[in-house]
Amino acid sequence: MNPFNEPYSEEYRPQFHFTAQSNWLNDPNGLVYYEGEYHLFFQHNPVGINWGNMHWGHAVSRDLIHWRELPVALSPDRLGTIFSGSAVVDWSNTTGFQTGEHPPLVAIYTAAGGDSPESEGQPYTQCLAYSNDRGRTWSKFEANPVLPHIVGQNRDPKVVWYAPQSCWIMSLFLDGEDFALFRSPNLKHWTRLQTIHLPGASECPDFFPLTVEDEPGQKYWIFSGANGCYLVGEFNGRGFTAIEGPICMELGANFYAVQTYSDIPVSDGRRVQIAWMAGGVYPRMPFNQQMSIPSTLTLKRLPEGLRLFRYPVREIELLRGEAHHWRDLNVQAGDDLLSSVAGDLFEILIEAEDQLSGTWGIRVRGREIRYSFDNHTLSCLGRTASLAPIDGKIKLHILVDRTSIEIFANGGQISMASCFAPSAAETGLELLTEGSPANIVSLDVYELRSSYEV
Repeated sequence: MNPFNEPYSEEYRPQFHFTAQSNWLNDPNGLVYYEGEYHLFFQHNPVGINWGNMHWGHAVSRDLIHWRELPVALSPDRLGTIFSGSAVVDWSNTTGFQTGEHPPLVAIYTAAGGDSPESEGQPYTQCLAYSNDRGRTWSKFEANPVLPHIVGQNRDPKVVWYAPQSCWIMSLFLDGEDFALFRSPNLKHWTRLQTIHLPGASECPDFFPLTVEDEPGQKYWIFSGANGCYLVGEFNGRGFTAIEGPICMELGANFYAVQTYSDIPVSDGRRVQIAWMAGGVYPRMPFNQQMSIPSTLTLKRLPEGLRLFRYPVREIELLRGEAHHWRDLNVQAGDDLLSSVAGDLFEILIEAEDQLSGTWGIRVRGREIRYSFDNHTLSCLGRTASLAPIDGKIKLHILVDRTSIEIFANGGQISMASCFAPSAAETGLELLTEGSPANIVSLDVYELRSSYEV
């Protein structure tokens, strides 16, 4: 791991959200698991603090919390700069790329033609690169592109293996709110299946199956856009039929370009998602932008229909330090229950009883998270979301890093990911109430360690 004091201890350096050591970062790309490592590729300008000159940066982790940055994986060429895409393990060597004992890792990315002098006059196309050494070095397919230009700035291919018919399925952004699905036996030759319209979303599609929680055998497919808005539907290898949506569960200010991992072992069984926390501000820092906390997606059947739930991965518990626990509290205005707790990294779990009126909340490093019992809404950093009680209670799971607050409400029924930039002096926590006292069933506050500590 990197030493804690150099170079990851700057005032506005997130301590458990991934950032590049230096310069610009945006969309997570190529999320794939292989032989104990989670690979995170990302849009990266290796020589500038602002967007442009897109490469694929690269990092690996064994637990989704502690990351090690590796050399840049993919660099621009005559076809264009390297825009977003995905990666898979080609277990059956359908591409023929394998040369050693390891199945090849294959990246599917957009070559953004015309975004560099070298690629002037080229369109946006889809290309392959592969690795035979566990992702340490990469070669581009000599016959790129594998999918020619279709329309506009078509981009962001996400590929998944469809086992029932032993084929690859690609979802691709076309233009506006339109996307497409394609099918291939080998990642090299693609047949278009259909166009999918996703109102309210564009770019960075994802497409994956999930089994309904507590309903063995009930599997549906999720089709999502960059902002996390999604459709729930059925897929038979030839076409996707939406049955619900679009639905948006993420309601914070900084959440974009979502992608989920491929090839997580069946023994684990999770569908893990990462987003770019787009638009954060990092004064005087050598880096720019951060990722969200990796989160597990589940599909649940509610009275209103099938819904995705999003919750932080369990590995966040690896960072837990000093813990503070309270039970059965009646909190009134002015109570100083949390006056002895201070820091800049927290995990906070709260369960409160619903009541007829009033407002309850917590002030975190000078920013307020508020829940209104009058209209059942949750507010933080300028965003407000409807949140009804479940069994008469409201549950919040809050992650506080140096430059972000992520809230997962009612077990992940909604989430709110937002960036902020507090001063180093703003370290306190404070419970808030207005109107009636609040009945807190449980409050657990964990002071978190930095993921860069050794």
